[in-house]
Amino acid sequence: MNSGPSPVPGERGRSPPLRGRLAARLARRGEDPGRPSPCTLRRMRSSRGRWDGAEWSHDGGAVTEASATALGRAIRSGTLTSRQVVGEHIDILRRRSDLGAVAEDRFDEALAEADAADRMVSDAAAPESLPPLLGVPFTVKESIPVAGMPHTGGLASRRGLRAADDAVAVQRLRAAGAIVVAVTNTAELCLGIESYNPLYGRTRNPYDTSRVAGGSSGGEGAAVGAGGVPFGVGADTGGSIRIPAFFCGVFGHKPTPGLVPSAEQIPSLTRHAGTASDPMETIGPLARRAEDLMPLLRIIADPDAVEAIPDPHAVKFDGRPIVVPDHSTYLRPIAAELSAARDRAARVLADAGGVVQHVSLPGLRRAAQFYLIELRKHAGTSVADLFDLFAESPYDGRLPAWTRAHSLQLKLAIIGDRIAGAVPAAVQRRIAAAGRELAAEIEAAMGDGVLLHPPFPRTAPRHSGTLARPWLFGGASVFNLLALPVTEVPLGLDRRGLPLGIQVAAAAGNDHLTIAAALHLERGVGGWVPPGGRAPIVR
Repeated sequence: MNSGPSPVPGERGRSPPLRGRLAARLARRGEDPGRPSPCTLRRMRSSRGRWDGAEWSHDGGAVTEASATALGRAIRSGTLTSRQVVGEHIDILRRRSDLGAVAEDRFDEALAEADAADRMVSDAAAPESLPPLLGVPFTVKESIPVAGMPHTGGLASRRGLRAADDAVAVQRLRAAGAIVVAVTNTAELCLGIESYNPLYGRTRNPYDTSRVAGGSSGGEGAAVGAGGVPFGVGADTGGSIRIPAFFCGVFGHKPTPGLVPSAEQIPSLTRHAGTASDPMETIGPLARRAEDLMPLLRIIADPDAVEAIPDPHAVKFDGRPIVVPDHSTYLRPIAAELSAARDRAARVLADAGGVVQHVSLPGLRRAAQFYLIELRKHAGTSVADLFDLFAESPYDGRLPAWTRAHSLQLKLAIIGDRIAGAVPAAVQRRIAAAGRELAAEIEAAMGDGVLLHPPFPRTAPRHSGTLARPWLFGGASVFNLLALPVTEVPLGLDRRGLPLGIQVAAAAGNDHLTIAAALHLERGVGGWVPPGGRAPIVR
């Protein structure tokens, strides 16, 4: 894989200068480059980009701060080259190698694909004929297959295994013109809030490397949060998109189950159960800008489902409930700054016409308990069995799985799951009934509105600060249990410079509603703040 320096302007292999490319295209159309037609001028203005020879801006943002939508538009119009866009993002991933976000890169291949994208732009008769994400870079969680790349899920027993084909979501993004630059790190067997495994080591938070990036899509959170890519692809069975998005200050969307094929990931609850899909797991996007969430969802979702997804820009919040749960804390109260950020988000949506309702939901305190009982049922087996099920070859020794797991996090998960499995059936039925009651309460409270709840009770903790504390992820996993769409939204930084955020949940099928809320909150609060950047302190 590539380890050499990125090309710099003027080096061989660089795409022709932007002005020359535009002039060549105009000449092919029979236009005088010195006197472009009114139609061409309108097309150039509509790109809303600016090129001064060193930096492009879209509404004031640099290349590595812009949305994938804006970058795709600029590349298609010839305002930017894909070579430059991909190269600048690769530069950040190289500079921030200390984060451990990248499991394995394909930088050389990505730059070659960027050159091919630039040739497509040069040869196109009109920008409108080109794919929407042509030449835009992205990353993929290593547990989701990318052809020719490692596909281990952080398991030592799968060391050296590479995917033969792309996952469906990756195929669709590539068909839309996007370019995979790397696969990213995850927790061992993708089970845990910390992204650490024996193959790739530990992933660190881009805002403070002494803290976790989240899990299990922690590499995605760190890569997007650092500005290394405009978006990435993660998977979520218990908060694995939303917790990393929260800790790393970016947007993350867990789609309504069934919209996006997800059975190809490791581990998938469908493998042992023999089902085509499972309502507790899904694949979805992480992005630094809210405007990318719906376009990305429409690309990776099944075609027949896309038609049924309304436009989030058409959503009106007039009269819709904005539910804020009370009495829902996890053994320790939600951090004061995080609670203040949640209240601020509620005010922004109230200003858009929503009606804020504080609802007592004490059942949320037991969310992790409900989730763990149901997870075992959906998997159809134990975590220990999953550990061996996804190995390259069957294990024929006598050592129990927890002794063979490498990370303390997975060892504890295997032991905890065994304890959950030993709960008497009568007790499990009572727990399941309480979970159904909570689901009914939440659905009744939300109606056609949204619910605001943090995915974690505090901002990113220090490494190992989540071990043996499974209740901490209950605020995220409850929405997997309920099979609801959820969007994680960044809400500025706390006094220590760590990202704040909130989950926006809605009824099944209302992905457009949670994304509409994310768009409002980005405008009202500011959205992603590049590490080292300034953001209003939420009080």
